Amino acid sequence: MSSTTTTTTPAAAAQEGTGARTGEAADMITDARRRIDDLDGHIIGLVQERIAVSEAIQRERIASGGRRVHLSREMEIINHYGDQLGRSGTVLAMTLLELCRGRV
Repeated sequence: MSSTTTTTTPAAAAQEGTGARTGEAADMITDARRRIDDLDGHIIGLVQERIAVSEAIQRERIASGGRRVHLSREMEIINHYGDQLGRSGTVLAMTLLELCRGRV
């Protein structure tokens, strides 16, 4: 019986993990992925902050006798995201509004 041992170099492992075909491309992809992970962290933090601000607005509106949701304002937000980011922006706005609604 013969056994085959495969040794993977760090460069080869990086290429394999990124789908790149060169070490240079793998390095660029790895760095860009780190940047995306950092941006995602910021985005999540901003969404959490937006949720908190939305909750404060809803509490104040309800306390003053108003409704929890202000539909015309939500339409402004949906239109703004759609104008800036296209159809996917509309979906993103609707998701944000869903996250921010109803926690009060």
